[in-house]
Amino acid sequence: MDSNQTNFFERVYEVAKQIPYGRVTSYGAIAKFLGAARSARMVGWAMNASHAMEDVPAHRVVNRKGLLTGKFHFDGTNLMQQLLESEGLKVVDNQIVDFEKYFWDPADKD
Repeated sequence: MDSNQTNFFERVYEVAKQIPYGRVTSYGAIAKFLGAARSARMVGWAMNASHAMEDVPAHRVVNRKGLLTGKFHFDGTNLMQQLLESEGLKVVDNQIVDFEKYFWDPADKD
């Protein structure tokens, strides 16, 4: 991994750490916030690489439709879903129910 990619991953982690409890954001929203709108996939790679970091809530980052596309990178079959449900979100068929209600946009500082 080159230093630019390492730096990007660190910036992704800083944003992810700000996602409020009981809320979620998308790979694309983080990429856009970081000025790299076409880099949603790289945000996904960063989330996949963050699993040893307990302070990075990777389970709160989903795809733009609220699908738990990263769930296979968590230990255990349903860990990502269980973590989200423990924060009060409802997940049906790997998708967050009322996704718009729980979506947190890092560009909106409210």
